[in-house]
Amino acid sequence: MIQGLSTARHRLARIIAPLILVAAGSVAIVQSAPTSAAAADLPTAAPVAKPVYFHTLPPGAKLPSGAECAKLVNATPQLESKSANTPYNRRTGQGVGRKFFPTAPGSDSPLAQKRLAPRINGDFTGTTMDILRWAACKWGIDQDIVFAQAAVESWWQQDTLGDWGTDAAACLPGHKLGQEGKPGECPQSYGILQNRYPYEDGGWPGIAKSTAMNADAAYAIWRACFDGYETWLNTVSRGSQYRASDAWGCVGRWFAGRWRTQAAVGYIARVKQYFREKIWTRPDFRQLS
Repeated sequence: MIQGLSTARHRLARIIAPLILVAAGSVAIVQSAPTSAAAADLPTAAPVAKPVYFHTLPPGAKLPSGAECAKLVNATPQLESKSANTPYNRRTGQGVGRKFFPTAPGSDSPLAQKRLAPRINGDFTGTTMDILRWAACKWGIDQDIVFAQAAVESWWQQDTLGDWGTDAAACLPGHKLGQEGKPGECPQSYGILQNRYPYEDGGWPGIAKSTAMNADAAYAIWRACFDGYETWLNTVSRGSQYRASDAWGCVGRWFAGRWRTQAAVGYIARVKQYFREKIWTRPDFRQLS
């Protein structure tokens, strides 16, 4: 889930053919030939594609388009694990026209706004895992980091509300103070990655109505950090100097709005734990009713 300059919380049966490999932004298709002419005449079952694993691409890498990622993801769609997300998963998002990246003196965020914001559109539908894989592909981040972070933020549930506060001006539209059963408080964050409305109003209401838009926006912000645009992080309190190419540091910045502070490091540890455990593969992670 994003925070601008505030310190509050931001936040792959065996393959015969084809085998699709993605590495460093390039795609190669490798197809094995029949072992003999006789084998070629035998009826064969339809080949089962192995899902592409999306890895982190380096800062400044040419990122694949949303359409390219949709083709890769749709080639091996995954089963739904969170049935409550279905209406949100069926909706695409919308373009972002207003502010989306934080600005500060000495910051390169306006450049991120120019280069990255136009790519944010949530233009994908599918299962929850499909959507998270699509976002990972589009923004060049390891898909297991995405899976783990979404588990920490919402247990992969798009209707999650969070970041409760008492500032009426920061309430999510339609969620007034006290309206959700917490006297004097309202939620400021929404969705599978807990995007924070006060800092992502340019993505509203798409980040609430569309799972794809929520994930798309969140990892655009991660990419801005990873590419080195967020130099403003070195103008505020921090645990070390901000730099590009620190994938985990940018995960922590989502939560803390600061660079490797105690809060950010604690959040990184939680995401890493789920990353190691692959929490999303556990039977009790599924919610189908």
